[in-house]
Amino acid sequence: MQIIRAASELKAGRRKVCAAIGVFDGVHLGHQQVIRQTLSDAEQLEGLPVVITFDRHPSTIVAPDRAPLLIHSLPQKLRSIAALGVDTTWLIHFDEAFSRQTGDDFIRSLVRDFGQFGSVCVGASFTFGHKRSGDVALLRKHGEEFHFNVHGLSAVALDGDVISSTRIRDCIRAGRLEAASQMLGRGYSLCGVVLRGDQLGRQLGFPTANLDTAGLVLPPNGVYAVHAQVRGAGHRAVLNIGIRPTVGSESQQLRVEAHLLDFDGDVYGDEMEIRFVTRLRDEQKFPSLDALKRQIADDIASARRLFSR
Repeated sequence: MQIIRAASELKAGRRKVCAAIGVFDGVHLGHQQVIRQTLSDAEQLEGLPVVITFDRHPSTIVAPDRAPLLIHSLPQKLRSIAALGVDTTWLIHFDEAFSRQTGDDFIRSLVRDFGQFGSVCVGASFTFGHKRSGDVALLRKHGEEFHFNVHGLSAVALDGDVISSTRIRDCIRAGRLEAASQMLGRGYSLCGVVLRGDQLGRQLGFPTANLDTAGLVLPPNGVYAVHAQVRGAGHRAVLNIGIRPTVGSESQQLRVEAHLLDFDGDVYGDEMEIRFVTRLRDEQKFPSLDALKRQIADDIASARRLFSR
């Protein structure tokens, strides 16, 4: 998939541009509906489909105290969009200057930079522009002026409730990962770059990969049997999410650490994707490091038995 950083990079020629616009955190079933409508429009109009999204959640700029933890890292989001068959995504750098642009100015800039618009597709409740000055009604007004179609698609529901990124985040926090996966339309996974840690796991005899998950919503603290994907290879693994209470760190820093079974390579700086199989136990404090080592060995044995089944 081609990632462009400015509308002027899109070489549409005489083709009409069909755009899906949104934050698309999680690229859940509702988002997929919006993107697929855009792909359908482009096929019908012999146009060029483009997904327009942002490199961060807008709230991190306009309301940082209310900015949500995200379901997906940015690379994850872009891969999920590409998996739907999208060839081009315009990734907008959302900063203070961009946040001051009105909804009206944004639409007019799209028309100016893209040339011909065929359609714009968004969720029915989508708002954009400074102080949320843009919405579906404004898009339709400009659609009449500049001759493009507008789709404001109703939300998708599951079990009688609307699917939303907020609802999925709540499920992840509660450990209801199956429910989150249903709303995502694929298995929930957690991604992060492997950072160099304090080597405690190696000292205990169980080296771990420490994942950078800053800004991401996480399942409950505990120990999990997981599948880990790194450098194109899959590994069985045991994952710990927690503050390592036995070590007694004063910072109480939350860590996400994966011990890959039967692997002892160097993956620092690589992205690792974690897919959850089952929860093995709660996080707990042990009376000594030796007791912790015994429990880790038991966790690994439990995971091996689980995988062997």
